[in-house]
Amino acid sequence: MPVKGPRRVPTEERRARLGVRHHLAPSSPAADAVALAGALCGLHATDPVTVYLAARARVRGFDVAHLEAAQYDERRALRMLGMRRTMWVLPVEMADVVHQACTVKVAAANGRRLVKLIEDSGVAADGARWLAEVERSVVTALAERGEALATELSDGVPALKAKVGLAEGKSYGAEVTLTNQVLTQLAAQGVIVRGRPRGRWTTNQYRWAPVDRWARAPLGALDPAAAEADLARRWLAAFGPARDADLQWWAGWTLTQTRRALAALGAVEVALEEGAGWVLPDDVEAVASPGPWVALLPALDPTAMGWTERDWYLGPHRAPLFDRTGNIGPSIWSDGRIVGGWVQRPDGEIALRVLEDVGSAAFAAIDAEAATLADWLGDVRFKPKFRTPLERELSG
Repeated sequence: MPVKGPRRVPTEERRARLGVRHHLAPSSPAADAVALAGALCGLHATDPVTVYLAARARVRGFDVAHLEAAQYDERRALRMLGMRRTMWVLPVEMADVVHQACTVKVAAANGRRLVKLIEDSGVAADGARWLAEVERSVVTALAERGEALATELSDGVPALKAKVGLAEGKSYGAEVTLTNQVLTQLAAQGVIVRGRPRGRWTTNQYRWAPVDRWARAPLGALDPAAAEADLARRWLAAFGPARDADLQWWAGWTLTQTRRALAALGAVEVALEEGAGWVLPDDVEAVASPGPWVALLPALDPTAMGWTERDWYLGPHRAPLFDRTGNIGPSIWSDGRIVGGWVQRPDGEIALRVLEDVGSAAFAAIDAEAATLADWLGDVRFKPKFRTPLERELSG
C-alpha cells in the first residue's frame, strides 16, 4: 500500500487563508485593533502611520482614538522592539513572549555595540560601567516623572547629552548625543517603553515610561525555548502554511532556533508549490475561498512583510514596490495577491497604479476603496518612512 505524502496546498488556498486569517476579506473583519495585533503577531510600527492604516483596512468603523485609548489609557497594547530589530505594536500579553524570543538577543548585541561606541568616542574609558550608571539614573528619573520626552530626560540626566560619532568617514556620518541610543537600549532590555506620542498619530516622537505601567517588570521571565515555540505557534496560525525560511527571516532567528520551535510544536509538513511548508497540527484541512476582496495596505504592512519567499502573492511586482533594503511601500491587493501600489498626494488625493489586469469589478472596488480611504484621512497628510520607486513616481 503506497505511503501517503504531505497534503498539497495550492497557491489559491494560501491566498484564501491570507484573506481570512489576516482579516482582509469582508467576511472576516477583526474585532478591534488590539485583537488584530494579536492575530497578526504584531502591527509593524517602524513607521507610525502603518499601525493605524493597517488597522483601518481590517477593523470596521476603525477610529484612531480607539487604538490610542487601548494603548495609552487602557494599556492593552504596547510599542516595543521585537522581530528583526524592528518596532511593533503588540498586545500586552505577547510582550514577554516577543521579548524573550527575539528582543533579548537584540539587547545583548546592541549593548556590546553601544559600549564600544562610548569607549571609541572617548566618552568613558569603561563604557560598560558608564552606561550602567546612566541607565540607573534614567530609570530613577522616569520613576519620579511617570513619563517624559527624550529631551526632558536628557535635561534631568545630563550624561545623556554626551556626543558620539556615527558612521565616521561616511558621507552620512554625524555626531549625535547618546540620548536615543541609551533609551533604545533600556527599551530593548525590557525596562522602559515608548508611551503616548507627541502630537498626532503620524509622529515618530514618543514619551517614555517605565514598563511596569504596561506589563510586569522587567520583561523576559519565560524560558527562551518556550517563548520561541509560543511565537512560532502564533505566527503559523496566521501565516501558515509557510516555509521554515519564512519563519526564520520573519523572527530574525537562526536556522537552529527555527527548527527547534517547529519541532516543539509538532508542526506538520505540507507540499507547497515552492517546496516543503509547515502548518500547525490542527490546521491541516483545506480552507475555502472567502470570496472576492480588495485592500489598500500601508507601507510595511505585516501581511506584505510576513514572508521572505513572496512570489505566490507578489508576482512580478517586486522592483516598483520595494526599496533597496527590502521595505515595501503602499500596496494594492486583490484576492490574496498584490496587484499595484498607491500613494497619498499633498492635496490628499489617493493616486493608484494597478500593475496587472484585475477585471472591471476589482478595479471599481479598488477605486471605491481609494475614495473611502481619502475621506477617512481627511486633513491628515503623510509620506512613508521608506520611499519606493512606484511611490516616488506617483507622488509627482
